[in-house]
Amino acid sequence: MSHVWPYLPARAVNITSLVEFDRLAAEALVSHHAHGKGWRVHRVDLRERDTVLKSLDLSEALFIDCQFSGQGQQIVQATGGLCMSSGAQLPFETGARGLYTAEELYSGIWTQTYQQVPDAKIYAYSQQHAAANADSDHSALATTLHDHHIGQALVSEVYEGKFKDTPIIGVMGGHAMNRGTTQYAQALELGRMITRAGYAVATGGGPGAMEAANAGAWLADYGADEIATALQMLAEAPDAIHQRTGWARTALMVKERFPSHRQSLGVPTWFYGHEPPNLFATQIAKFFTNSIREAILLEQSNGGLVVLPGAAGTVQEIFQDACENYYAIGARVVPMVLVGRDYWRNDLPAWPLLQALAKERVMEQKIALVDTAEEALAFIQSMETLRRRTRPAKDN
Repeated sequence: MSHVWPYLPARAVNITSLVEFDRLAAEALVSHHAHGKGWRVHRVDLRERDTVLKSLDLSEALFIDCQFSGQGQQIVQATGGLCMSSGAQLPFETGARGLYTAEELYSGIWTQTYQQVPDAKIYAYSQQHAAANADSDHSALATTLHDHHIGQALVSEVYEGKFKDTPIIGVMGGHAMNRGTTQYAQALELGRMITRAGYAVATGGGPGAMEAANAGAWLADYGADEIATALQMLAEAPDAIHQRTGWARTALMVKERFPSHRQSLGVPTWFYGHEPPNLFATQIAKFFTNSIREAILLEQSNGGLVVLPGAAGTVQEIFQDACENYYAIGARVVPMVLVGRDYWRNDLPAWPLLQALAKERVMEQKIALVDTAEEALAFIQSMETLRRRTRPAKDN
């Protein structure tokens, strides 16, 4: 097994020379989207490539230790790309620790750009050291230890900490849902309703629908006028990929204006490091390994799963959880609600397959397709909440 797996995305495109960059850029420019999807450009001199950079969509590209012209970095960042320095020291802890907070991951964001905050530096480090085979055993061990301790901290919060008396509802949905849209406002209202009903919100911790649900939890105690003001403020920086710095600062401004004691969980990953973690989740379990992150998020959503419109990642979560429910018996089956009848029947027809899979199983009575947040919550509330397994008593 490669020492790179699973720390480097399997479909990442590693570019280590100007010849490779020029070839791949030429291929991208003749395609329909001109997209540098998954590019990891390492130590390439791009000082004479401003025209090419301007022509590409680099919203999922990472440039590590590259050389640019005076305008090169601004060109890359304007299209959503990240320009980073890999650094020599580990920018994260490998020992026992608690979960992250937004303030820790975004430390310095008021005076620096997103590229300079801890979250971005950790992402750059993970990509550079895995791809370049530099100090590979050390890097792999460090990220494994980190994920182990974050997993332990998450379980501790669920069983003994802030969520010990609160059923957790997982809210899944796409990262591309921008602030300022009707869909974003509806997802925020869903998170608000779930929290006010006595549940805790858990999301994948990223932008879009995930941020909206965590924001709804944060704003659960505010009224319609305050919610409208918060949504208007957030809409000033709607795009997490192309406006990372402004996007983060705007969230902090909303949090400062509308303080909250409500708790919610975000479980993001540096595997999708081009998607910044949202700042409304109060407890953040961020992992290097996406498979661990996906499994633990679904496992801890013992109150149910609400799925908003999304794309491939959201569909994966639907059927990853459906597989668990398919083989579970009795009370171990967790309810799942898909929100958006037309979307899940026609745009991405996951519902017919989910129905077919559930037929004559226990899970058949615990899945639903609805159109509104109110319907989704009502269905969840009609089900008995799964009790968490009792943790073994600690030795005195």
